[in-house]
Amino acid sequence: MERIVSIFRNGRSQAVRIPREFELPGKRAILRREGGRLFIEPVDDASLASVLSGLEPLGPGDRLDVVEDLPADRIDL
Repeated sequence: MERIVSIFRNGRSQAVRIPREFELPGKRAILRREGGRLFIEPVDDASLASVLSGLEPLGPGDRLDVVEDLPADRIDL
């Protein structure tokens, strides 16, 4: 699906009017340029608390393996 849309100035920025059938969820989006094209993608604004609340709690038989001495080249920052 495609549609011609309006481009206009909003203060010192250029803006595009997004028609209702193309509306994105949320309040923020990622804008990226590839060559002469612009891509707009919605950003998932899930908070850490909402992500953690969606996880299943560990049961009594569950355990986490803790690695005490991880080699320096295996540490991901």
